[in-house]
Amino acid sequence: MRYRFAICEDNDADAQYFCACVSSWAGQKGVTIQTEIFSSAESFLFRYEEDKNYDVLLLDIEMGQTDGVTLAKQIRSTNDDVQIIFITGFPDFMAEGYEVSALHYLMKPVSEEKLSDVLDRALERLGKHEKYVLLHVDEQKMRIPVSAIICVEVFSHVCVIKTCSEQLRVKYSISELEDMFGNDLVRCHRSYLVNPKFIKSITKKEIRLDNNETVPISRSSYQAVNQKFIEYYKWE
Repeated sequence: MRYRFAICEDNDADAQYFCACVSSWAGQKGVTIQTEIFSSAESFLFRYEEDKNYDVLLLDIEMGQTDGVTLAKQIRSTNDDVQIIFITGFPDFMAEGYEVSALHYLMKPVSEEKLSDVLDRALERLGKHEKYVLLHVDEQKMRIPVSAIICVEVFSHVCVIKTCSEQLRVKYSISELEDMFGNDLVRCHRSYLVNPKFIKSITKKEIRLDNNETVPISRSSYQAVNQKFIEYYKWE
């Protein structure tokens, strides 16, 4: 399992310290992470609009134009799953932190041991927040884990969802499924969605998946899909 972290901190020394602590914790836990540092709420929101798939946010509260609490409220308006950890030198915003269901409120200076304890709790919660979609399959409803979906292919008026263990035929349009899966799958062709997690390689004409199946990629989709692939495996 891979996890994406964002550190939103306008003090560069603090940001680098938190990044090092997170990396050390991940090494001890044996988990793979991607960590991105943002020096302002505005820079994070610009990135977040493009890609909302973050698992843990470490937010400094005292930042410039937009403070960490305001940023957290914006995120919580559409995302209940991401784990928010506030970091600050002042206790005044603690009540507001609870309003956005923050996982914890850490006071500076933050010890590596204390941060590790909070990250353990974040990891535990994330394990309970596997993303699922509820789909009509034949005459029943099925709960499908998005992380297990390899790709989706259109056949006439039916879409075939290929997972790690089975193939499901569903009467949804590919556009409807694209909306359901959000940023977890990417459209590579008018008849295909793929999960970047299962991409082995990309050329200008096709994608090879981990199961050695190849799917076409349209010229207009190549740049977006390639960028998504690079981002998924660009671990710091």
